[in-house]
Amino acid sequence: MKYGVAVQYEQANNPIERVAGIAPVGTYGYGESLALEEEPQGFDLRSLFQIIRANGVLIVTIIAFSLAVAVVVTILMTPQFTAVTTVQINDQTAQVLGKAADSDASETQISTAQEAERFLETQLEIINSRALAQRVAQRLNLIGNPKFYQAMGKRQPPANKGRRELEESAITILLKAENGKLPHNTRLASISFTAHDPFFAAKVANTWAAEYIQANLQRRYDSSAYAREFIQGQLADSKLKLENSERTLNAYARSAGLIKTRISNPQSTASGDENSVTNASLLQINAAANQAEQMRIAAEQRWEAVNNSNLLNTPEVLSNPAVSGLMGERARAEADLQRERTRHTDDFPAVVQLKAQVDTINEQLNAVAKNVRFSLKQQYDAARETEQRLKAQVSALKGSSLAEQDRSVQYNLLARDADTNRSLYESLLQRFKELTAAAGISASNIAIIDTADDPIVPSSPVLLLNLALGLLAGVILSVALVTIRHQLDDAVRIPEDIETKLLIPLLGVIPKTDMDDPTASLNDPKSILSEAYNSLRTALLLSTASGLPKTLLVTSSQAAEGKSTTSMAIARGVAKLGRRVLLVDVDMRRPSVHAIFRIDNKAGLSSVLTGQATIEGVIHQSPYPDLMFMTSGPIPPSPTDLLSSVTMTKLLSELADQFDLVVFDSPPVLGLADAPVLASLVDGVLLVVQSDRSRRGSLKSSLRRLHDSHANILGGTLTMFDPKKATNRYSEYYGYSYYNYHYNQAPSE
Repeated sequence: MKYGVAVQYEQANNPIERVAGIAPVGTYGYGESLALEEEPQGFDLRSLFQIIRANGVLIVTIIAFSLAVAVVVTILMTPQFTAVTTVQINDQTAQVLGKAADSDASETQISTAQEAERFLETQLEIINSRALAQRVAQRLNLIGNPKFYQAMGKRQPPANKGRRELEESAITILLKAENGKLPHNTRLASISFTAHDPFFAAKVANTWAAEYIQANLQRRYDSSAYAREFIQGQLADSKLKLENSERTLNAYARSAGLIKTRISNPQSTASGDENSVTNASLLQINAAANQAEQMRIAAEQRWEAVNNSNLLNTPEVLSNPAVSGLMGERARAEADLQRERTRHTDDFPAVVQLKAQVDTINEQLNAVAKNVRFSLKQQYDAARETEQRLKAQVSALKGSSLAEQDRSVQYNLLARDADTNRSLYESLLQRFKELTAAAGISASNIAIIDTADDPIVPSSPVLLLNLALGLLAGVILSVALVTIRHQLDDAVRIPEDIETKLLIPLLGVIPKTDMDDPTASLNDPKSILSEAYNSLRTALLLSTASGLPKTLLVTSSQAAEGKSTTSMAIARGVAKLGRRVLLVDVDMRRPSVHAIFRIDNKAGLSSVLTGQATIEGVIHQSPYPDLMFMTSGPIPPSPTDLLSSVTMTKLLSELADQFDLVVFDSPPVLGLADAPVLASLVDGVLLVVQSDRSRRGSLKSSLRRLHDSHANILGGTLTMFDPKKATNRYSEYYGYSYYNYHYNQAPSE
């Protein structure tokens, strides 16, 4: 099993060594997964903060520019005023007439909450409708009105436009400036209108509410128009039928000689309530005959009472005033006669005179009684004659009435048809009158709660709102630009990019120093460069199952990324551990090892490969214990042919047997075949990546070429890393406080 380096940031003691750890993985090749003991995946707030800090200038610039634009826009904007009218929308209409004329003409109580919500939403759509805007435009005479466009801050359309185009322009402006809202769980809708002129804004808002109420009432009136038109048509047909039926009835009555009279009953229209003259006469004469019969019976009773008894004892005679007077006089005369007889004889003149007076009175009484009896006899005869005459007339009228009834059968049929038509006509007429009276008279279910007053404070522009919008726009724009910049940035800038972008283990981080000569910095064991390469050395010691590989190739994707310095530092670091190390310069195009050790490059690797020198003749002792080096030698015509020869393979085997570590300073991978050829021969490959220079595309191409040559890529090291530019938590590990601590110490050998 081979081992790959695992990044353990929290366990290492010093900042450089925190990148080194060990974790078992499979044989690593390009394109395979990297097994790292990473922190839990998720939203990394600290990384986000570092990204924001790295792009702070850009973010602040964008936000400041957005705020400045918001302030300028606020200053340049023309103040606008918003007037608001509040109306209450009820779901039931009160009827002024007290009784709805038609079920379709009145609002019914909305039963469910869903229906109520749908009703309110419909009313809100009506408030914001084009038809209502058109009514407002016509009501205020806004179409083509220059004052309207001036109040709205709009340019007046050309005068050559037609009426239709001007109307559409006015309606469009009104709809854009009007805003009807209906908050949830309320029936109070607000109608707001915004204009440059506060007086005009209030006028339009109030007119909008008034026209909304008028339009609502108009719709109610129009909703009953169909019913009224239908009933009006039916009424005309019924009237024509009634006229025809009455004409037919009158024509038949005339031809049949029937004269009908209507009984005085205004609530009745049935044909049975009509009667003919014959029947009326029969009823009257029959009633008179019955009355005459009663009078005859009474007269007959009075006559029989007088005729069969003493006249002076009957009530009819006694009740006569003349009889009563005569009987009083007789009583006085008889009294006087009795008084004289008591004193005189019957032949006394006074007695004789009184007797003659009594006899005269009796004669007068008999005469008056006979007259009374004769009068009663005359009354009886007259009553009997009247009765007989009336009964004769009744008998005659009965025959005429029976004959007339035979002729009235057809008349009654025609009369019933006329009555039916009359009843239908009167019913339709009453219904039409009710609809006409009730249409549109119902009270509106819309009520104005608050009328719009002339606004004093402008509704826009609002500086705080514009600043908030500018801030939001600046944040969104900066986030977008930073995100795009971050996503499009394929440069390897921080240590984390080695793992995330290249998918290879990170073996070391070499910070950037201000010294031109790295050798001097490496001579100081407490320098930042020495610490970094010591950490890299530690990682290499643990890079394989057997520890440090025998042969190590140090390469990069392009030139001048720090390969030679890294190779030198690795060789020196391992030599300090008491191991025999050989540094070989295999870059036969731009060699550099001879320049580091300041010797002549007349003989070297190329000399051995071409047989012009032996191994022992080209290996030199360095100023450092246990560190040997071999220069590249003279530059051959075809370095690739030499490096891919059998001699090179044998040379590698011999060097591996003689030294504990052989470090090869290789040329770049891209554009040359040297590095891939050597990578297939050595035990391990270290890829050097310069911070903020190398691109992911070129690095991936280099890794792909090394992978195709079956190289064992141990990992990568990031060189020339500047913590101040880091946008990651590594900037905390490699802060200046750490470096200053070492610089403040006296250098020691």
